[in-house]
Amino acid sequence: MIPIQHLTKKIEDNLTTLDSLSKDTEDLSILIEEELTEDTKQLEDLKLQTYLSGEYDKNNCILEIHSGAGGTEACDWANMLLRMYQRYLSKNHYKVEEVDRQLGEEVGIKSVCLKVSGKNAYGYLKHEKGIHRLVRISPFDAGKRRHTSFAAVEVTPEIDKSVEVDIQDKDLKIDIYRSSGPGGQGVNTTDSAVRVTHLPTGIVVTCQNERSQIQNKEHCLEILRSKLLKLELDKKNETINNMKQGQKTIAFGSGKRSYVMCPYTLVKDNESGYETSNVDKVLDGQLDELIKFGLKV
Repeated sequence: MIPIQHLTKKIEDNLTTLDSLSKDTEDLSILIEEELTEDTKQLEDLKLQTYLSGEYDKNNCILEIHSGAGGTEACDWANMLLRMYQRYLSKNHYKVEEVDRQLGEEVGIKSVCLKVSGKNAYGYLKHEKGIHRLVRISPFDAGKRRHTSFAAVEVTPEIDKSVEVDIQDKDLKIDIYRSSGPGGQGVNTTDSAVRVTHLPTGIVVTCQNERSQIQNKEHCLEILRSKLLKLELDKKNETINNMKQGQKTIAFGSGKRSYVMCPYTLVKDNESGYETSNVDKVLDGQLDELIKFGLKV
């Protein structure tokens, strides 16, 4: 018996038992009511799975964050988003591997690329793709003025190696450079970081988390394969994609979600319509309600 049928029968049996109980069985009634509450929660979770039926929803994914308009502010905002997703992924027991990180000139990050592994990673995170906008009093402004910062989030499903994607050597530009880092013994002292540019599409993939140049190149090509297949699928479905060719400008006039910390507090998802005034809760990685709401739209 499949889970949904088993759970439905269990709920129906408990309801029947509750109807037949006498007043002398109050304790048993309480126990069944508690079980019914738990069963109802499980039923809601099973209903949510019906929204994760896309071809690649069950796959691992590549999550990227890129700072946009706003300079130092934007780099700090990109770093705040990284922290938000890291906390969400940790709470939900996903495995996260950092593939590449480009540090900001003063603070934060210019970009970061993460490989997220776990059940339905792409299905849950795919709707995070888009431009994320922050409005706050800048901690870097001596005049304590309000600033607006932008960052782009890209989510790509990891594609199985058995899926064929035609990549010609002549279409690739491969650059080798020295890995960057915060300093100390962890800094890579060899030219092992790899940047791969796919010339026909302009897609750029970088990797510097491995000490081996060969391993970094393999990581880049794996991510590039996934991006090219996703780009092709988007074209076939005539959908808007946020990769290199279809990415909106990371600035005013575009937005997937707004995080307002001044003059009021509000997180609003412009695609699903979800709103909450608890900005700190969201930025602390409590995204479950927001993500589930987005899946049902």
